[in-house]
Amino acid sequence: MEIVYFGQSCFRIRAKEATIVTDPFHTTEYLSLKPPKLEADIITVSHSHEDHNNVESVSGTVNRPKPFIIDAPGEYEVSGVSVFGFGAYHDKQQGKERGKNNIFIIVADGLRLVHLGDLGQKLDEKLKEEVSEPDVLFVPVGGKVTLDSSEAVDLVSQLQPKIVIPMHYRLPGGNAELDPVENFMKEIGLEQFEQVEKLSVNLDKLPEEREIVVLAKRA
Repeated sequence: MEIVYFGQSCFRIRAKEATIVTDPFHTTEYLSLKPPKLEADIITVSHSHEDHNNVESVSGTVNRPKPFIIDAPGEYEVSGVSVFGFGAYHDKQQGKERGKNNIFIIVADGLRLVHLGDLGQKLDEKLKEEVSEPDVLFVPVGGKVTLDSSEAVDLVSQLQPKIVIPMHYRLPGGNAELDPVENFMKEIGLEQFEQVEKLSVNLDKLPEEREIVVLAKRA
């Protein structure tokens, strides 16, 4: 499996069975990043804000000319990939400030990935149990409108993922209101780190100890 980052909460996940794109974004006044040109069999949308729901920008593939869009809680089986969606909130006031948020478990290539979307709340025990111990955890760390670095570190400690990929933080040219990824890395105890262009993950080569992977934004 190959994972590439395009900014905000948008990733391309290439598995053997299918290609998944998470939270494709529009260019907005808030987010001045240019939307990438992507192809996917499956698109997951954590919530309806413009910096997460630009499904029109993603083309289909040879196997699936029109991507299958998953934007609500439920259980899905598409192109050999299992997706489980759980309802959560974008804020600490049960959605009164910023609305609802979907958390997705993606099962592909024998791996279990958890994408938290724009999570802004602490997880209750039931939901925490559902998403605990993933192979890969995509966690928002930029604060302001989601978990901040301290809250993200606490959640990582609770969920015990093998690999952590931070997302939804300030990038050059956009996200001026968010904290940079350095805040999260410092909070988790890694002041020195390198960004990588892509992450290759295999079921038989998962790390024995937790790894934090900062992916460089791809143009």
